[in-house]
Amino acid sequence: MDSTPSAPVSSVPLLDIGRGNQPLMDEIQAAIREVCESGRFLHGPDIKQLEATVAEVCQTDHAVSCGSGSDALLLSLMALDIQPGDEVIVPSFTFFATASAVWRLGGQVVFADIEPETYNVCPEKIAAAITDKTRAIIPVHLFGQCASMEAILEIAREKNIAIIEDAAQAIGASRGGKPAGSMGDIGCFSFYPTKNLGGFGDGGMLTTNNSELAERLRLVAGHGMNPRYYHSVVGINGRLDSIQAAVLNVKIRQLSKWSEQRQANAARYGSLMQTTGIDQWLTLPADLSNSVHVWNQFTVRVPGGRRDDLKNYLGEANIGSEIYYPVPLHRQECFASLGYEEGSLPETERAAAEVLSLPIFPELKIAEQQAVVDQIAKYQRALGSAAA
Repeated sequence: MDSTPSAPVSSVPLLDIGRGNQPLMDEIQAAIREVCESGRFLHGPDIKQLEATVAEVCQTDHAVSCGSGSDALLLSLMALDIQPGDEVIVPSFTFFATASAVWRLGGQVVFADIEPETYNVCPEKIAAAITDKTRAIIPVHLFGQCASMEAILEIAREKNIAIIEDAAQAIGASRGGKPAGSMGDIGCFSFYPTKNLGGFGDGGMLTTNNSELAERLRLVAGHGMNPRYYHSVVGINGRLDSIQAAVLNVKIRQLSKWSEQRQANAARYGSLMQTTGIDQWLTLPADLSNSVHVWNQFTVRVPGGRRDDLKNYLGEANIGSEIYYPVPLHRQECFASLGYEEGSLPETERAAAEVLSLPIFPELKIAEQQAVVDQIAKYQRALGSAAA
C-alpha cells in the first residue's frame, strides 16, 4: 500500500461535469457516432429507448421526450389547455421556468410560500391561495426532495385541480414509495448538463399515467401536427433530438449509482459538520424519513446575515458554492405587475437571504468534502474570535 501522503486539496469545484462524463466517453462517442451514421437525428430508436427507460424509472405508463425542462412545463400547461386568466399556483422559491411557463400562456401566476425545513411549497399556503379560477398547481421537488405530495394531492383532488410535478431536480427521488413524476397528472424533468441526469445540452421529459394526456403532449410538442402537415392545434417545436437521447441512454444506466454517491456525500457532510460543531451554527438540509432524497443540491442556511460573507470567504479559498436562489420569483422585476410586496412570502424571502449550496456531485472526494467543512469551521472560529 502506498503510504505517501495525499496532496492537500487546493480547490473544490461546485460542479465537475467532466468527472462523471469522462469514464463514459467511449460509450457516449460510439452512441453519437451510431446516430450520425444512421441519419435519424429526430424520432429515432434512441428516443424510444430513453422514453421507455424513464417511464420505468418513474413507474409511469408513458414518458414523452421534449427539448428541455422549460419546454416540459410549457407543454404540460398547453396539454391541460391553460387559458389566459386561468390561475396556476407555483412556489416563488424555484427556478424561473416554473412561473414563466404560466406567464407565456397568459395564465395568472399565483405564488405560495414554502415549508422552511424542505424549501418546498407549503400545502397549507396552496390551499389558502385557491380560488374558483385555479386550474393547476405546480409543486417543485426542490434540490432533489419531493414536495408534500399527499397533502397537495388531497387538496387538488377535492377541487378538481390538475397537478404538474416540476421534478427537474429530482429524477430518481420518491415520497412514500412513489417516484417523482408519478404522483401528479404530469411530471416534468430536465436533462440540463448540471442535473443528476444531464445531457450534452438541453433536454427534457414528461411523464404521465394518462393515455389521453400522453397523446396530447406528443401532439403539442410536434407543432400540433398529426398526420404530417395536418395541424389540429397550435403546438411548438418541443422535440428532443436523437444525439441527446443517445448520450442520456448511456448515462441513465449510472443514475442509481450516482444517486447513491450523492446520498453518501450528504451523509458524510452531516457527520463532518457534527464533528466540527458547525452543525450548531449552520442549519443542515432536511432528509425526510418517508422520502428518497437524490441531492441535486446540498443547501445549508447561514444565520446572522453572514451568507454572502461566507460565500466570498469560500471563494477566496477556491471552494465553490452557489446561491439557489438569491431573488425569489415574486420579487423579480418582470413579475412586478403581480403586486407582491416585500414580506408577502416571508419564508421564501428568509430562505433567499440565508441559503448556500455546497459541492455534492457524485465524484466528490472525501478529502474535498473535508476541505469544504474545514474552511467553514475556520470561518466560524474567526467569527468567534472577532466577537470575543
